[in-house]
Amino acid sequence: QVQLVESGGGLVQAGGSLRLSCAASGGTFSFYGMAWFRQAPGEEREFVAAISWNGGHTYTADSVKGRFTISRDNAKNLVFLQMNNLKPEDTAVYYCAAERAYYGLGSQREGSYDRWGQGTQVTVSS
Repeated sequence: QVQLVESGGGLVQAGGSLRLSCAASGGTFSFYGMAWFRQAPGEEREFVAAISWNGGHTYTADSVKGRFTISRDNAKNLVFLQMNNLKPEDTAVYYCAAERAYYGLGSQREGSYDRWGQGTQVTVSS
């Protein structure tokens, strides 16, 4: 059973950058598509970016396209979210998630994921 732990969140000024990491343990990480979601106060959780099991396909939400990049290192059981040119509206708790099925392509649907990390807070000041 894959367990996920996010890190790298923090407080940053608008225009700055952060790199989130998600460390996986306890399972065969490299078989699963992975994604980042986020949830702002009072809002529903929303899709941010996803990556296929082998890293060959990536998807990003329109709201972060051109600013955020998802990547993975299967040898180290890590997934990353590089966030550049951050905006105050990017403030949220960011969650890492693993797809339910093997060899996933990285779905944008929350229901495709059944393992979640505890989240890491990202706060962008104006």
